[in-house]
Amino acid sequence: MNKEFVDVLVIGAGPSGCVSSSYLKKNNVSVKVVEKTKFPRLVVGESLIPRVMDHFDEAGLFPALDKMGFEKKLGARFLRGDEVCIFDFSDKFGEGWDWTWQVPRADFDNTLAQEVINKGIDLEFEAEVIDIQFNGTDSVTTVRNKDGETKEIHAKFVIDSSGYGRVLPRLLDLEKPSKLSPHSAIFTHVEDINREDGVEGTLISFDIIETEVWLWVIPFSNGNTSLGIVGPTEYIEKLIENGDTTEALRKAISLSDYYVKRFGNVDFLFEPRHLKDYSCSVKSLFGEGFALTGNASEFLDPVFSSGMAFATESGMLAAKLALRQLNGEKIDWQKEYTDYILYGVDVFTTYVKEWYTGNLQELFFHQPENPDVKKKICAVLAGYVWNKDNPFVKKHDTVIKNLANLIKLEKLEQQNQ
Repeated sequence: MNKEFVDVLVIGAGPSGCVSSSYLKKNNVSVKVVEKTKFPRLVVGESLIPRVMDHFDEAGLFPALDKMGFEKKLGARFLRGDEVCIFDFSDKFGEGWDWTWQVPRADFDNTLAQEVINKGIDLEFEAEVIDIQFNGTDSVTTVRNKDGETKEIHAKFVIDSSGYGRVLPRLLDLEKPSKLSPHSAIFTHVEDINREDGVEGTLISFDIIETEVWLWVIPFSNGNTSLGIVGPTEYIEKLIENGDTTEALRKAISLSDYYVKRFGNVDFLFEPRHLKDYSCSVKSLFGEGFALTGNASEFLDPVFSSGMAFATESGMLAAKLALRQLNGEKIDWQKEYTDYILYGVDVFTTYVKEWYTGNLQELFFHQPENPDVKKKICAVLAGYVWNKDNPFVKKHDTVIKNLANLIKLEKLEQQNQ
């Protein structure tokens, strides 16, 4: 059997794996990336948030992405009937990027992967991990290529950035249920022939159909737009009870008074995909000789586009800690990796839960707006969920609920007057 020897093996060539491998290469680490699929490939997660820009910049990937001319995302709009709430990333609490992109992920991920290859990193497509054995921090990973041939990759550390493939969680029995209630989605792309000129045509929007049901609209710079419906799994299953995802998404679009005219008669560019019970978790984010990053570890919910932020945050941090470990430093992976990443996960989990209870929506649509509150929430939506100077980060578990209850009390008093 053929054998390869590297310092770090990265499983998965998505954004997390590209950030990890690019950072390691910059620091003269021998790194190999294996990717089960062939790029470009369709994947969800097209709306980014500003925190990811820090990681692409630090990994040296920003210039290649910037050349692609992806649609700039300056904020986000939330709609509920006649109510409108717009967040502007330039008007947020604390420091950080004021913009990001909304992207067709097939093009975006392929650009990242090709830039990784351009940097001299060995990236092998259509290479599936079928087994891994650890001896302390050293590992032997068995990989099978598209022709059925196998080889061994010997590494001193493994970073699993396999996303929904969740390679090590499956092989090492690390999977566990998510703490979030089960939600599902149906999505597709359309040629946005009715797109309006100006900001309206490019603005990412979330149209709330019911408290737990919402439509996403993500315009791309290529003239296409991503459309998706999200709701409790039971609700989504009812939409597609006859197994027709196309009919189901058409029904969903018809429920949107705001978007039915723009998208009611457009053709879908591919049969809508059904993503069922997408939230996931793991028993541990690391082990002796490996770390899990991105969706291979935790995935919450698409409502605030947090997926890639956690993917790149964890990918960058895992690479930095692995580098220090390779250099002989003793790393406290629980404290420096798990505790850190899970703090941000907990913050976003609170926001996702409070969105679906309706409490966060009370804050979003309350009039008159409270500019200070909005700035602090905006910083969270931008992905700066580790900035404990922000009380909406530090007190995330109580602040939303308490403010929502105050708003409800005010409304009750007004009704009783």
